[in-house]
Amino acid sequence: MRVPQDRAGEFSTEVFERYQRSEKALTAALFEMYVQGVSTRKVKAITEELCGHGFSASTVSAIVRKLDDSLAEFARRRLEQPFPYLIVDARYEKVREGGSVGSQAVLVAVAVDWDGRRQIVGVEMANRESASSWREFLTGLRERGLHGVEFVVSDDHAGLKKAIREVFPEAGWQRCYVHFLRNALDYVPRKVDDDCLRELRWMYDRRELKEVRQDLAAWLAKAQGKYAKLVQLGGRQYGRNAGLLPVADPAPQASEEYQHAGAAEPGDQAADPGGQDLSQYGELLAPCPGADCGNP
Repeated sequence: MRVPQDRAGEFSTEVFERYQRSEKALTAALFEMYVQGVSTRKVKAITEELCGHGFSASTVSAIVRKLDDSLAEFARRRLEQPFPYLIVDARYEKVREGGSVGSQAVLVAVAVDWDGRRQIVGVEMANRESASSWREFLTGLRERGLHGVEFVVSDDHAGLKKAIREVFPEAGWQRCYVHFLRNALDYVPRKVDDDCLRELRWMYDRRELKEVRQDLAAWLAKAQGKYAKLVQLGGRQYGRNAGLLPVADPAPQASEEYQHAGAAEPGDQAADPGGQDLSQYGELLAPCPGADCGNP
């Protein structure tokens, strides 16, 4: 490895630790780059720059294949502790299979314990999102010991909701509010996007059912004349015929965890059909910094 020389002898690469065997360190660096999503071809360019020797894409793939056993062990681990909150979502990735590249769904489950800590409890590939693929995925979590689930958050995918009802019939369900906000923007002009997001966010920040009812009634009256389809979407989301909200008194230590699906952050293109990318509204989507955000 070519190491730059400096007068004080203080230079130290951040890739390898001092006195570490180069082969072991290089393999660890390859593992880390691969896990972080660096493509095998980019890894070749990086190793050429660092070491003066490039590894082909096939060589890199063969080296990182050693991670398969660790990943399989992680995916099959027993889930001993109870998780009251479960967040499920899917994203689509390009996958090479049989000499061709196609899009496949990556099903992800994130569980939240009573202390508010998140754990990725399941990741699986599926040809597409369907009731059967979600049912198989959720059943696998049950068989690995997942228990104590009281509340599930997901997008509005019909097959997913059906699978949740079948596998976790005792749990409540709420639609991911990031997906909902993304879809809501389809029904308003761009010039009112900020106001729409802010007003809908206020209702999620409320902790008193009376306040939510007041805010929702005011919002419905304001939007009814101009945005009838948005009002219909909001009525379905807030459960106008189901007590307004699915959960009246969430555990305070996990109140921020259950609101949206962790696998589908605002910048992701999630599986919920339609909707806009909300990455430009990160400040509006962030948790309210104070106890009271004000009324719309």
